[in-house]
Amino acid sequence: MLDSLRDGLQKALQKLVGASAVDETVVKEFVRNLQRTLIQADVSVKLALSLTERVQKRALEEKPLGGITRKDQIVTILYEELAKLLGGEGGLQLDRNKANVIVMLGIQGSGKTTTTGKLARYFTKRGHRVGLVAADTFRPGAVAQLKTIAGTIGVEIYSDEKERDSIKIAKAGKKHFESTKNLIIIDTAGRHKEEKGLLDEMKKIVSEVKPDVNILVIDGTIGQQGYNQALAFHQTSPVGGIIVTKLDGAAKGGGALAAVAATGTRILYIGTGERVDDLEEFSGTRFVGRLLGMGDIKALIEMAKQAEVVVDEKQVKRMMSGKLTMDDLLAQFEQLKKFGSFKKVVEHIPGVSGSVKTEDLEKAEDRAKVYKVIIQSMTKVERENPDKINAPRIKRIAFGSGTTEKDVRELLTRYKQTKNLMKSGKNREFRQLMRRMGGQ
Repeated sequence: MLDSLRDGLQKALQKLVGASAVDETVVKEFVRNLQRTLIQADVSVKLALSLTERVQKRALEEKPLGGITRKDQIVTILYEELAKLLGGEGGLQLDRNKANVIVMLGIQGSGKTTTTGKLARYFTKRGHRVGLVAADTFRPGAVAQLKTIAGTIGVEIYSDEKERDSIKIAKAGKKHFESTKNLIIIDTAGRHKEEKGLLDEMKKIVSEVKPDVNILVIDGTIGQQGYNQALAFHQTSPVGGIIVTKLDGAAKGGGALAAVAATGTRILYIGTGERVDDLEEFSGTRFVGRLLGMGDIKALIEMAKQAEVVVDEKQVKRMMSGKLTMDDLLAQFEQLKKFGSFKKVVEHIPGVSGSVKTEDLEKAEDRAKVYKVIIQSMTKVERENPDKINAPRIKRIAFGSGTTEKDVRELLTRYKQTKNLMKSGKNREFRQLMRRMGGQ
């Protein structure tokens, strides 16, 4: 998630925290690092300077509250100013007792059709009866793409490939679903660098369909250009909210978020990956918490629910007491796969987010695949009592799993470290996370 912006902010904070004392010189250096990081993330120079000037003024003038160090005070100031820059809370609250209609809008290439499918998945998982309408007649393959997504997520779709008038399709699709669904999502045609044609069609569709909300999809890789795009749409017809896509590692993602927020239009959701479940409700405060390495437990638990991660409360309590088996490790590897990557999990955990390098997480994922094969080659007795695994057993397990004896010993070492960590009560944040997920 916005790796360059996150890394730059955290490096600036590390320099601040590592300083022996915080004086005016240290504050100004901190502010210069912030400016450089924001501008490199394609936040407009005007916005970057405005934010950092406020941070500097507050850092030099405000006195720390009782019990808080000056360093902590500056971190809090940065947190508050970034959250203000990126906007408030997102998400949509829909009336389950009526047929809510959403019209999806966006420039061609923004990821609109894919996002339409993700949004359908998001609300289906929350108990809504969703119907999709394929009204993008402009882009070849758009209807087929949405049909494929609809089939994957198990959502009914309305389309008419003989009809070229997208407005007629939108109206017919709404009529088709309004008596059986409580959410109708209409995917409309985009344009490639023909903004006027797109805006004209948008006005006609909105006028005819009368949606409850128009959602604009903006590509997160366009950076600060998102300002003009969001403003143009919003001035033509009220945009009820925006979804910013392609934020997984997008160098300009911070600029896109800041630009969109500057228009005063609410960011509802953000796209964080290619999977159909990689759509999350946007929250300026929680998002900034993750950027600064403070984590986001609420979003992680929401991800767990969306990925259908099943947590056994008894198993969690047993593991927390230090009674860990190889089967428990194997189960955790399987659950983590549902999140998409270790990186996604770690960046949400307070106290852990920001402390682990991306390359280390990628290595850990590769090792987890090896460990999984090794565990599957163990006998039931060995999985339940790893301490019984001696040299002859190590040799047999390595041969049976197609790995090396070094790999098996490495797994046993990791197992003992994990068991001791849980038993000792260290890493309080991780333990609290496990308990919360166990009680969901």
